[in-house]
Amino acid sequence: MADIGAKTQAAPADAAMPLFYSRPEALNPARHGSLGLTARGDFAFARTAHAIPVVASEMPAAMRSYPIVFIGPAKSPVIITGVRQGENLFVDADGRWTAPHYVPAYVRRYPFILAEDPTTAGRLTLCVDRASERVIDQLMAPFRDDKIAPFFSGNQPTEATRQALAFCDKFQIDFRATREMIDRIDAHGLFAPRQSKVTLDGGEVLNLTDFQVIDEPAFNRLSDEAFLDLRKSGALGLLYCHLASTNSWTSLVHQASLRGRPAA
Repeated sequence: MADIGAKTQAAPADAAMPLFYSRPEALNPARHGSLGLTARGDFAFARTAHAIPVVASEMPAAMRSYPIVFIGPAKSPVIITGVRQGENLFVDADGRWTAPHYVPAYVRRYPFILAEDPTTAGRLTLCVDRASERVIDQLMAPFRDDKIAPFFSGNQPTEATRQALAFCDKFQIDFRATREMIDRIDAHGLFAPRQSKVTLDGGEVLNLTDFQVIDEPAFNRLSDEAFLDLRKSGALGLLYCHLASTNSWTSLVHQASLRGRPAA
């Protein structure tokens, strides 16, 4: 169960943080009553992310713009947003996400996130990254021109905070469902390591390594029983979206060629 207002506790400084987050704190009206979120849609925080987590429910939209691959021991699904380390080809210098490309839910969720409540086992609480430039203390900046949506009205969460909680709840549900699908696919031995070499229009050669894909020949060799197991688990949609997303590698490499080699 997710909630708002659990005992405020920042994550330990040496804890491994999820992508984008550095100072998540459980939202609490006593400590964060004067905080709010700027309404501007600024994605500058994602400018250096060349791979971003994605869940199964958004893959039909994501596959049109990005290759979908799997990384790490957990074979976590991600979209590839750049072919160089530290470069997201879909965020411009002004922090805008390039239209009409799909903005992943993981990005839209920031600076909010659900985290385990240290006081209650199994309970999740809504946190916000205090390091985000969009989180503003209204007492410290009363004359800002941009609109600020407060997190609390007195001791009660505002509509903006309730919407953030609902979004994070939905993301968490989708994440768990995706995790179950990945486990079923892995149980049938369908993942295979892959590395690629791409050459940009200017002659720059890039090596793409340390990711996994679905072994299509192995998928086609599945027994009827195994295929039915994947269908019942809901994993077939994820599989087909991943396979279809391979068509997006060409446009991604083309975008990298247009942007050119980064300055040394």
